[in-house]
Amino acid sequence: MTAQPGRQRGAVDELKRLAAAYAAELVEPGMVVGLGSGSTAELVIRELASRMRAGLALRSVATSRRSERLARRLGIPLLTPEEVPAIDLAIDGADEVERGTLEVLKGRGGALVREKLVASLARRLVIVVDDSKLVDRLGERMPVPVEVVPFGWTVPARELERLGGKPVLRLTASGRPYRSDNGNVILDVNFGPLDQPEALAREIKLITGVVDHGLFIDLVEAVVVGGPSGVTVLRRA
Repeated sequence: MTAQPGRQRGAVDELKRLAAAYAAELVEPGMVVGLGSGSTAELVIRELASRMRAGLALRSVATSRRSERLARRLGIPLLTPEEVPAIDLAIDGADEVERGTLEVLKGRGGALVREKLVASLARRLVIVVDDSKLVDRLGERMPVPVEVVPFGWTVPARELERLGGKPVLRLTASGRPYRSDNGNVILDVNFGPLDQPEALAREIKLITGVVDHGLFIDLVEAVVVGGPSGVTVLRRA
């Protein structure tokens, strides 16, 4: 993530840490917790491990292999989605959060499908960000990640163009197509600022070959924001 003008990287990291610590305190004894992916979510995982060392009992479901490895290394018990009928609380980061609606854009880290599956299982989804992630409209700064099956990926790419997007196949540093934990490829689709993210979310899901996308609509209960004045909790109006 790029720091805001005039704000140093260390200051941004501290804001994320404060927000992560606040969110970790929302976990109650005996909960099944959804562990998000990305740098801010990893801070939450570390905070939860610290609370466990102090006596908190919890179990978890991870949204990516990387988060799973971190949780296992820190001693957090792990379950698969198949082992739980529901998740009490999922805590995750985001690439953009729309002010007011609290709709969210995710997927820069490539775990969007698993993140959305865990979110759909969760009774509550809390997003943790620093204040640089707040936007007036989704898509202002980030493209919409769309995970598609590798076979014939150009077919859904053309359909995304028909919806007004500009899809780009995500590549690794070596120039090969990026593969998600599910073995799929990701198209980063620039639609510009979104006037109707709900409608676009529905249209993208109807495209053959699309597994899912990074628009998280009507899923978020609250957003914990780390800012210069401390931690603020945003809730739906």
